[in-house]
Amino acid sequence: MLLFAFPMIVGNMLQQLYNIVDMVIVGRCVGSAALAAVGSSYTLTVFLTSVVLGLCMGCGALFSNYYGASDYRSLRRGVFISFVLTGGVTLVLGWLSFAFLDDIMSFMRVPADVWQEMYDYLLIVLSGVVFVFVYNYSASLARAVGNSVAPLLALAVSMVLNIGLDLLLVMVFDCGVKGAAVATVVSQVVSAVWLCVYVTVRLPYLIPRRKEMVFNARSVREIIAYSSLTCAQQSVMNFGILLVQGLVNSFGAVVMAAFAVAVKIDSFAYMPVQDFGNAFSTFVAQNFGAGRRDRIGKAVRSAVVVSLAFCVVISLVTVVFADTLMMMFVSDGQDDIIAVGVGYLRREGPFYFAIGWLFLLYGYYRAIGRPAMSLVLTVISLGVRVGLSYGLSAVPSIGVDGIWWSIPAGWLLADGVGLLCGRATLRGRGDCKSTLL
Repeated sequence: MLLFAFPMIVGNMLQQLYNIVDMVIVGRCVGSAALAAVGSSYTLTVFLTSVVLGLCMGCGALFSNYYGASDYRSLRRGVFISFVLTGGVTLVLGWLSFAFLDDIMSFMRVPADVWQEMYDYLLIVLSGVVFVFVYNYSASLARAVGNSVAPLLALAVSMVLNIGLDLLLVMVFDCGVKGAAVATVVSQVVSAVWLCVYVTVRLPYLIPRRKEMVFNARSVREIIAYSSLTCAQQSVMNFGILLVQGLVNSFGAVVMAAFAVAVKIDSFAYMPVQDFGNAFSTFVAQNFGAGRRDRIGKAVRSAVVVSLAFCVVISLVTVVFADTLMMMFVSDGQDDIIAVGVGYLRREGPFYFAIGWLFLLYGYYRAIGRPAMSLVLTVISLGVRVGLSYGLSAVPSIGVDGIWWSIPAGWLLADGVGLLCGRATLRGRGDCKSTLL
């Protein structure tokens, strides 16, 4: 699992660096308003693309099951059907994003001094949503058959290109946030095209043949069952984050900029356990399809220990070096932004173990064909987070700190429910006993 997860971890770190590079260069070369615009845009773009990512993740779990069972015919048929369905959803999503961008930004309560730069950035970045789909769909195919290296190589090339274009367009040609957005989209195009060609040429057994390009009712039901619930999970999760972002925006540009930076540090810190959870899910799905329950039980125990060990270390680093991490994004003299960001990291950072275990629960339930449970845990986590954020932040003596404390509270409650349901499943389904111990 670690060998398989490592390229995924590095690859997603590179993917996160798209926005991080934009934020660092824009924050230091353009100003705090531009930093707030680019950072808050990330929350919105993640929400809008979460539908596509969720569909790809759900399809990937099903592909792993087919691959584990050596059912290549169903695998190729599923590739065709899921590509058509997910591609269609992506096109509709892209159109809706452009058509209602003003309304979406109003819903997020974007301040007037940030509005235009955020609008310009989003208008360009959202034009690349099709290439986000192409990359993530190709990556789900490669990872489903155990190849996590190819997606990494595609991202490595595009990341170097993104940094170069950022420096050129923002620092040399003074294009501001528009230049950062163009650099991101061009890099996404390169990674998507490269990986799509790789899968087509190097993994031909995944490519549907003409007679397999049909909408088989059974395959459609399976794909919808897996992908729709995973999609709903991702969408609910990111919609909750979007609601919190809107609340944060109401506190002004300083808190908005600090939150944008702190969340980026936050997500980068626990990204390895998120990717480890995805690798764990692929491993479980393949062995579940092959009927190897004994291997799944060992994987669960190992994954819990590895996730906990990593989270303890990364929590210590984040809490101790919170000031240094914030100063990587913010120029000298912006002490107010740094102070707010440090407050966030030191309240939320000690609880990374909770989100690490939650990612394992998501991956496990998705792999054994129970994605609805992942959705339930997401609703619990985000429901608590949003409810507490709005309730606590309204208390004058608590203020914005209430938003920060609500995050680990949601994680912990969802973990508890996930583990209790796992024990209930043990009693109700003996065949799952070894996988949940």
